[in-house]
Amino acid sequence: MKKMTLSALCMVVGSLVASGQVMADAVEDKYKQACHICHDTGVANAPKVHDVEAWKPRLDKGMDALLGSVKNGLNAMPPGGMCSGCSDDDYKALIQYMSSPKP
Repeated sequence: MKKMTLSALCMVVGSLVASGQVMADAVEDKYKQACHICHDTGVANAPKVHDVEAWKPRLDKGMDALLGSVKNGLNAMPPGGMCSGCSDDDYKALIQYMSSPKP
């Protein structure tokens, strides 16, 4: 019985770890579909992906302010960025992805 419980526990933990990777892959895919157009090269002063220093003053404003900027547009960025189908959670995950150090 102990072996079966341990085996089941390992499968659950493995699934949780794998789903985290799937989520990370989904965020990176959304980035590649929508955000990379400007954030790979810094078009129109967009902060570059994984440039922690460029993102710091933006992050200092707080996630709600950043979310508002994305949803309403800011400077050359149109409302919603280039991700018209993104939810607030998608935008937050994308901001976290772009503002974090390169993995």
